[in-house]
Amino acid sequence: MNQIKEKIFKNNPTRIIIFGFLMVICVGTILLSLPISSQNGECVGILNALFTATSATCVTGLVVVNTMSQWTAFGKVVIFCLIQIGGLGFMTFIVLGSLALHKKITLSDRLLIKESYNQNNIMGMVKYIKKIMFGTFLIESIGAIFLAMTFIPIFGLQKGILYGIFHSVSAFGNAGFDIISLNSFMPYVDYGFMNITLMLLVILGGLGFMVWTDTIRVIKLKYAKKWSFQTAIKRLSLHSKIVYVSTFLFLLSGMLLFFLWESTNPNTMGNLSLKGKLLASAMQSVTVRTAGFNSIDQGGMTEVSKFISILLMFVGGSPGGTAGGIKTVTLSVLWIAVLSVIRGSNHTHVFKRNISFSTLQKALAVFFISLTMVLLMTLVLCFTERNIAIEHSFLDILFETVSALGTSGITTGITPYLSNIGRVIIILAMFMGRIGPISIVIALTKKQNQNKYQLQYAEESIIVG
Repeated sequence: MNQIKEKIFKNNPTRIIIFGFLMVICVGTILLSLPISSQNGECVGILNALFTATSATCVTGLVVVNTMSQWTAFGKVVIFCLIQIGGLGFMTFIVLGSLALHKKITLSDRLLIKESYNQNNIMGMVKYIKKIMFGTFLIESIGAIFLAMTFIPIFGLQKGILYGIFHSVSAFGNAGFDIISLNSFMPYVDYGFMNITLMLLVILGGLGFMVWTDTIRVIKLKYAKKWSFQTAIKRLSLHSKIVYVSTFLFLLSGMLLFFLWESTNPNTMGNLSLKGKLLASAMQSVTVRTAGFNSIDQGGMTEVSKFISILLMFVGGSPGGTAGGIKTVTLSVLWIAVLSVIRGSNHTHVFKRNISFSTLQKALAVFFISLTMVLLMTLVLCFTERNIAIEHSFLDILFETVSALGTSGITTGITPYLSNIGRVIIILAMFMGRIGPISIVIALTKKQNQNKYQLQYAEESIIVG
């Protein structure tokens, strides 16, 4: 067994990361299958427990049973823990446990941390983990306090505090699980303070931990060296600049488009005040990309809004954080490359910095592999769901597939009505959506390093377009 274990896992961080997530999902499935987890005192069923455990660990938010009405306090605590572990990565908690027990963090552990967070080197990995954990708990604590201030007058002191903690972790982890009502945050669509707090938590979780550390570094230097704001912005890394610009553009364009198409729709925002419409549009633009909360009826949206949601879910958040999707930086790199071609430039550059060809190759690979998975799984679901009692439209199935692969968790309402085979496919999609981008990038990086000095062949022109 030791020889098999060594052969499978030696020098293979990708397999260890996948195995770690699988173990967390298995434990979660067993715990959620226990009668103590269900309010009716009966086993919810292995498939339903597996679906929920996968959704929580992969910080997706799709559910086949209502989180509020199905699970007991024990079941909700299990989901809460799965969200936290899945969002931050199981390696983070292994390192914390080792530090608490005063165990040495080995070189292999540092390599795993590096791969898990897509870092360039292993220097300072333990310090990096500590910063992530401190920042995470600080932001989640502040978010929990702000949300509790809104929840306590509605649900009372105890429930208000517990609901604040649960939804703060779920929002920051971009998980999308909620226990506030049977219809998510739809009853609170015009609660400004609550919605803004949730949106800020989702955005901060989706920016990525690398952007945090880079921003804090620049802020410290700004005050130490008395830089102007413009000088401080220039000192940000290229990665952070792309993340901030792309995030702002996606959020703003999404908000404007949803407001345009849904403000007169009586099934979603038509009956809301101007304030409610703006809040609902902003909330939809923020959460549809990766969070999973909803303050309007997703099934009642126009076809155009569903299509816009699909595009935003496919992109997702930014690398190195709790978000899913192909990531904002991936799409930005591709667009920058297209603009460079239009300008007639032989180099892909932005903010007076060149983007390496290897980065462009990775972006292309992530984009087309993810797109291929979306198309194949949508076609399979169209086949498996064609003879069920409740017919699903093609757009709803595409919506569901992209939501699962992008770990967004938004649904038009078809999730509980999926066939057993359909549920298995969505489980696989959620797992691949959480693990896939990490594995693709690691695998490509290894291949490029191994083939760094390979034989190069002569170029020959082909016709494109």
